[in-house]
This record gives sequence, structure tokens and C-alpha cells, in this order.
Amino acid sequence: MSISQYIKEIGRGKDGARPLSRAQAADLMGQVLDGVVTDLEIGAFCLAMRIKGETPEEMAGFLDATHQRLNHLPANSANSPTVVLPSYNGARKLPVLTPLLALLLAREGLAVLIHGSPTESSRVFASEVLLALGIPAQTAIDSIAPGELAFVPTELLCPALKRLLDVRRAVGLRNPAHSLVKIMNPCLGKSLVLSSYTHPEYALSMGQTFELIQANAMLLRGTEGEVVADARRMPQMEAFVGGQRQLLQAAQSGTLPKLPDLPKTTDAASTAAYIQSVLAGERAVPASIARQVEHILRLVVQL
Repeated sequence: MSISQYIKEIGRGKDGARPLSRAQAADLMGQVLDGVVTDLEIGAFCLAMRIKGETPEEMAGFLDATHQRLNHLPANSANSPTVVLPSYNGARKLPVLTPLLALLLAREGLAVLIHGSPTESSRVFASEVLLALGIPAQTAIDSIAPGELAFVPTELLCPALKRLLDVRRAVGLRNPAHSLVKIMNPCLGKSLVLSSYTHPEYALSMGQTFELIQANAMLLRGTEGEVVADARRMPQMEAFVGGQRQLLQAAQSGTLPKLPDLPKTTDAASTAAYIQSVLAGERAVPASIARQVEHILRLVVQL
């Protein structure tokens, strides 16, 4: 079906739009990623989906199309699990501590992938903090050995997906790509995807999508959209193993009894210095992040 027909189905407003089947959604996203549609049609698709919202079936279809076009990272020689951390929100008011979580996991002997791309001009992103820590972006797709951390830019995984993300800079609104990158799995072999949400309604739809695609994943309300637990409070954490949901951690109301000594600013240099001090044992690992690491270590054993 042509994209114009799909836009007619999804573009009738929040109440009049019709949901697509998984196969239809895969066909639609495939056309968008393959570049066989015009910029105007891509803009219409993004705005229509923004108004309508994605169903779990549609997200599963979008994922099907995306996974078919990804440059996947091969499994490592040890066939040990890779922990996948998408990082697309960056720091707004709080320092982005996704690199800290990643380095703590690598220190425990896990292979860790961070993938991401700056999506706004006013935030500090994990890639900048990683560079300040001496960890540059990868320039080629390769496996990740146990105990190693790699940062892979989105454009290396799928250039077309990066272009779809960049539509936000033109229209000012998120589109399905911003949800896709948080739940997609760029790795072959055993892996665990960490995913986060900013609003409760996304927790419901993302959880249903993980169940539908039988994913191995952790889902939590992260820090300003990042997958790392908020250092100031203990969020709820859920796991999906083969799509089967289990509660790992109940949310605790209010802030933690003892708050960590976080950097006063969100710039990359200050955040990197803080992370180095935590890794050196000069500062304690924030309690919620330490608990998140514990849950991940238990989860990967089940894969």
C-alpha cells in the first residue's frame, strides 16, 4: 500500500484515526526508512502519528522494519550477554549518568553498548561525557567483548533512522523513531535492552510492546528520559524475559534518605569528573543506580 493510503488511515485525528496492523506498520516504516517517499509525506506521517499515538501492534511493526535494516553488532566470541543502553534524551536539569551505569556494568564483566544521537541542541548528551572520559564513538560495527563498553552512533546502526530522528529539529515534535530507538535491539546473540519512559502512559504501551515481541528488557522511569535510575529516588523497575513481565523493584515514594553529592552543573567535564570519582571509590555509587546494577546482573543470568 502507498504511504498516502496509510496517512489517510492514521491522519484522521485522535478519535477518527484507525490503527494499523503489525504488517501494515512494518510496510509503512519500511517505505520511510528506504527513502522511497517524499519529505512532505514523511512530515505528514510524523505529525499524524504524533497526534494519534502508536499502538503496541504498530510499534512491533515499526520495530520489524527497523531490525531488518539495522547494521547489527555480532555476538561476542564468549557468547556472553550484551547490555544495550539507548541514550537519546541527554541532560537538561540533572547530569546524564548513563555512562556511569554503563561503566559500572562493564566493571562487573558485562559487554555494554550505548547507542544514541543528539536530538536537541540545548542538552548535554552521553556521547559528550563519554568523550570526556576518553571513550570515543565507534566508527565501525564490531562485537563487544565482556568487560568492554562501546558507544555506537545511531547513524552507524541505521542512517535512515538517524534522518528520521532529525525530523524533530525541523518540526519540533517527537515521532515514532524516538520511541523505536528506546526499545530496538541492535545486537545479535544474547542481550538485554534497558528502556525508560518519561510519562506513565508510555510505561503501559512500552511494556505491552515488550510482551508482544517477547523481548528481554528492563523498563523503568529513568532520569529525564535516560535509562539510568534517578540518583535522587528509587523508581519502579520491571523486567521482561522472553516477554514475560516481572516486577524487580517497587517504587519508593519521595526522595532517598541520603542524597548523593551530584555535580552542580550538567556540563560534560563536570559529569565525567564525578563519574571518575565514583569509579575510584571517592564517592559512593548512588543507591538507586547500585540497585539497578544488582537487578541487571541477576537478569542477565536468566538469558
